[in-house]
Amino acid sequence: MSDAIRNLEPKVLWNHFSDLNAVPRPSKKEERVIAFMLDFGEELGLETKQDEIGNIVIVKPATEGLEGRQTIVMQSHLDMVHQKNNDTVFDFDTQGIQMLIDGDWVTAEGTTLGADNGLGVATIMAILSSDEIKHPKIEALFTVDEETGMTGALQLSEDLLTGTILLNLDTEEDDVLCIGCAGGVDVTAERTYEEVDSELGSIGYRITVKGLEGGHSGMDIYKGLGNANKIMNRLLFDGYENFGLRVCSVIGGSLRNAIPRESVAVVAIEEIYRETFLFEMGLLVDVIKKEQRHTDPNLEVFLEEISVPEKVMDLGVQIGVLRSLYTAHNGVYRMSPEIPKLVETSNNIAKVVIKSGQIKIDCLSRSSVDSYKDVLVNALRSAFELSGCEVSTGGDYPGWEPKADSKILNVVSDAYAELHAEKPYVEAVHAGLECGIIGQHYPNLDMVSFGPTITGAHSPDERVSISSVQKYWKLVLAVLENIPN
Repeated sequence: MSDAIRNLEPKVLWNHFSDLNAVPRPSKKEERVIAFMLDFGEELGLETKQDEIGNIVIVKPATEGLEGRQTIVMQSHLDMVHQKNNDTVFDFDTQGIQMLIDGDWVTAEGTTLGADNGLGVATIMAILSSDEIKHPKIEALFTVDEETGMTGALQLSEDLLTGTILLNLDTEEDDVLCIGCAGGVDVTAERTYEEVDSELGSIGYRITVKGLEGGHSGMDIYKGLGNANKIMNRLLFDGYENFGLRVCSVIGGSLRNAIPRESVAVVAIEEIYRETFLFEMGLLVDVIKKEQRHTDPNLEVFLEEISVPEKVMDLGVQIGVLRSLYTAHNGVYRMSPEIPKLVETSNNIAKVVIKSGQIKIDCLSRSSVDSYKDVLVNALRSAFELSGCEVSTGGDYPGWEPKADSKILNVVSDAYAELHAEKPYVEAVHAGLECGIIGQHYPNLDMVSFGPTITGAHSPDERVSISSVQKYWKLVLAVLENIPN
């Protein structure tokens, strides 16, 4: 299918995207894609430099007639979220993404596609490699580790860039121009516990929650999608309250910025409860499926009888942690009172690992208002500390405050209107873009973000519209020609 992808229009963009997708590029393991981009810039004979954290800048002079225009920074991130379906055999560390065409969409075979933010990277590569596209001087900024901490942007060297305008190519609706975003912070709860022997007369079960839609923990949080960790905790809590269920282990979710799709728990109950336990669990599963039928129609919950686990959690710790997870907020926390339909503050309980005497719970809290981000973090801290967890925060990054008087916003908006005879939507998003962080390093940058239509980002259902890429590409070219002096 790679040849079919390469023959899509605009070919120059899809060919660079195909080349990029052949390079494994998980967050925090970007050595190969960094080398790939350094080779790309140097083979073009363009000034290519790298800062200490690994960010790359490739500089291309203005084309004839546009030398007097402002220098622009075109920016995208190199890493991608690595998620796959449970039954997909794939090694993200060694394999390139297997792409396919489905009608108007390009998607991948059971994994994330990497359109977020690979299409932005490929767009910039297409412009850097072209001898025909008109543009002012370009500083192409490729950042690292955006998806798991934005460390590339946070540690961006402050002597790399001279541009006055930044075009961030990392949003996911082709009729939307973004002028603001939420900040975020990682919240982690941890503790140890004693393991005790399972009681005589117990039987074991493996409980599996799967088939949830998943998605981006910022852009998709408003949809009310099922969270595998919260659903599993609900089952375990009910099992304990009614049948004295004991927990051996829980493994759920993976990345902080992905709504968790799957969770697996190993538990023990007294054998005398076997039939009533299965009956009551079946009723609860039916209730949950009914609740989630509109958002997660493929939700499945399996209870499989297995050998009784030798060890289970200390009961006092189990009770406390199940109650903390029940209490801890997940989903939308507050809507913006200023911007209609914008999620202001949210939390994603992204990953739960309870195993072999260790508990670790990973959350990602987002807000466009720093004070409310603090309120939510304190609420989570309180919930987890009540069960004896130590709570830490990290990876704190700022939001991007909208500026309605942005000159580059007007340029992009006017170009869109001329191409499509209608105005684009202008809005802030409840997701972490690097613009706010880059703006702290370079406060004089005038910034706007846009991109093609991508759905299912951060999940194996990720796909990008082919016609949307063509629409977006025309806008990019029009904007480059209209950068002001």
